[in-house]
Amino acid sequence: MATPSQRPPSAGGLQFLGAVAGGLVHEIRNPLSTLRLNLQLMEEDWEGATDPAAVRSLERIQTLKREVARLEDILNDFLRYAGIRRLDLAEVDLNRVLEETTTFFGPECVRAHVDLAFYPDTRLPLVRLDERLLKQALMNLLLNAVQAMEGRPGSQLFVRTRLDGDRARVDVIDNGPGIPVEFRDRVWDVYFSSKKAGTGLGLPTARRIAEEHGGSLTYATELGKGTDFVLVLPLRGPPATEAPPQDA
Repeated sequence: MATPSQRPPSAGGLQFLGAVAGGLVHEIRNPLSTLRLNLQLMEEDWEGATDPAAVRSLERIQTLKREVARLEDILNDFLRYAGIRRLDLAEVDLNRVLEETTTFFGPECVRAHVDLAFYPDTRLPLVRLDERLLKQALMNLLLNAVQAMEGRPGSQLFVRTRLDGDRARVDVIDNGPGIPVEFRDRVWDVYFSSKKAGTGLGLPTARRIAEEHGGSLTYATELGKGTDFVLVLPLRGPPATEAPPQDA
């Protein structure tokens, strides 16, 4: 169960957070764009140099370009997390959404040497949800699983759907190392990541999307055996009292 600090903010808090996020991202993105442009120009000036000092300078420029790109990714992830969302709800074939998402993600699994399989429950009826946001949450879960298994031989990733009463359940199961005990209470914390290149917003964003749909995102993990992230969604969509504000 989430602690009070881990629970999603209220609707009023989300409106304020979204407004602040938009202004913050705008003020930071402009100088980052200037930095990126100037670094690109500097890289072109030094390109092809053979002098050792010039080569070292070029390497440093390229390192700075990568860091600027990483900061821009963090800003974009923050904006997606903090932004006010208007759910575009429709009756959707959840199995189709999973099929499309896993197919799209397939090349990433090939690159990481991860075997990916999808097992749909054909009994599932249509589910009332926002397809775009759900795909975002699913991509975050798939990427998190692949990153957890990076470099492990025999890595496997299973995605399955299941009808669970008046809810649809999606399991994203990996056979990775499992979540270390000392990290388990921090998985949902914003900006916490055990990965060197992680922004720490993928899992909190996926969980928030689940909760905006009136559902939940939890996990079960075992060291040395893997992790199962469980996304549960009500078939009828979010109750009206839980829908996000419509005046964003």
